[in-house]
Amino acid sequence: MSSNNNNNVFSFLKNDIPASIVVFFVALPLCLGIALASGAPLFSGLIAGIVGGIVVGSLSGSQIGVSGPAAGLAAIVLTAIGALGGYENFLLAVVIGGVIQLIFGFLKAGIIGYYFPSSVIKGMLTGIGIIIILKQIPHFFGYDADPEGDFSFFQVDGENTFSEIFVMFSNISLGPTIIAIVGLAILLLWDKVLSSKGKIFKLVQGPLVAVALGIVYYMVTKGNEAYGISQDHLVSVPIPDDFDSFLGQFSLPNFSAITDPAIWVTGFTIALVASLETLLCVEATDKLDPRKRVTPTNKELLAQGTGNIISGMIGGLPITQVIVRSSANIQSGGRTKMAAIIHGFFLLFSVILIPGLLNMIPLSVLAAILLIVGFKLAKPALFKTMYNLGWKQFVPFIVTVLGIIFTDLLVGIALGLAVGVVVILIKSFENSHFLHIEGTDGDKHHVKMTLAEEVTFFNKGAILKELDRLPHNTFLELNIIKTRFLDHDIVEILEDFNLKARNRNIDVKIISERGIVTNPESYISFFKLGPKRA
Repeated sequence: MSSNNNNNVFSFLKNDIPASIVVFFVALPLCLGIALASGAPLFSGLIAGIVGGIVVGSLSGSQIGVSGPAAGLAAIVLTAIGALGGYENFLLAVVIGGVIQLIFGFLKAGIIGYYFPSSVIKGMLTGIGIIIILKQIPHFFGYDADPEGDFSFFQVDGENTFSEIFVMFSNISLGPTIIAIVGLAILLLWDKVLSSKGKIFKLVQGPLVAVALGIVYYMVTKGNEAYGISQDHLVSVPIPDDFDSFLGQFSLPNFSAITDPAIWVTGFTIALVASLETLLCVEATDKLDPRKRVTPTNKELLAQGTGNIISGMIGGLPITQVIVRSSANIQSGGRTKMAAIIHGFFLLFSVILIPGLLNMIPLSVLAAILLIVGFKLAKPALFKTMYNLGWKQFVPFIVTVLGIIFTDLLVGIALGLAVGVVVILIKSFENSHFLHIEGTDGDKHHVKMTLAEEVTFFNKGAILKELDRLPHNTFLELNIIKTRFLDHDIVEILEDFNLKARNRNIDVKIISERGIVTNPESYISFFKLGPKRA
């Protein structure tokens, strides 16, 4: 079903508003954390989150995808800001990247998203789920040395995903841990028990209650050395002194640097990486969508390109569709794109009207919310399901999972995709032909070889091996009636085999749509019009 065939988006506000609140609480620390990990102004992450929600959400064809600043681009941004000579120059690269994404969309490059194997997409979802859990454990216990949104194995604080957890044991903070445990209990109680007890528990989501309780706990225990929560364990939204200082947080690109080749290279890099990450996320969220709607990928590239142009023009980070926020939206019951749009407005209004209140939210409570999101993405039962599907599905799946955990999102997916291609080559090697040995006909062995519908150079080894194994005094019947494509490399193998066949007393009969030919003088001449017309 196409994502365009939807009821009125306002018909499901009772589902979308509660989901948007959960997405807002998930997005807020990630926007700030990704900006911090990127070496950019904190407000730039919020700009990207707002534009990703309101602008991209409105233009996108996805009903459940949520866009914003992406952890996968943090390393690129961090390097580019320094290399390009300032943040304003980098913003120009973001704008250029958005324009290039528009070109990708008009060229219909979104079709690339349909060519990622299902095993790799499932591995991506599971890997992200595991990495969310591993990254949130320190925050849950009040150790916030590494910023939220740093999903790479080697972290910006000098540790890695696992060493951070070991360091955490010596730095557990009691106050954040207590409220995180209480918050997690509320989330589980809401999810497993209360959500089925009445409409009020569906309208008021568990994460909202957990966050509200976290704020109350912070206010009640403020100043208590044993049980209180210090400022460095809270959300940190920039608070302007007045409206002018608020506007001063926005930045304009330096268009005078447009002739700098390095800016164009960075812009193309942002466009390429952001597009790939978006297409992967689209494929993943469509699989998670309970209604199995299909997102038009070219329209998504156009929406993302527009979002990046606007974000870059006002000082924001690059935008992609992101799986963490999208999966939180789906898990919270979001039905239409209004959930993404409303979450964008929540970000906008909150940073204008209540930044002080936001700065009372304990990071440990938000970590509890993300732990639930991560677990639902990485359910243990999926490992058994993928294993039971056989090694050709399980190996790309597990390589993707491990790659994401021990490197980062894009490298992990690239490793899984590479293994998936190898699996395809192996399957192609195995399925290039069918060989049947009927026995002897007089003094000759009778062998039938039927070629597949498409035979490429990948199949050279398998076919060459079978031809070389044919014994002397053989009658080979080569059936190519169903073959629609025969690579020239295969024809050359047959041409070389022609001489060997005469020396080994092997007769060859070719059965094609054009008829039957025995012992052709030249295979190249025979196949020059292609096997379909041979």
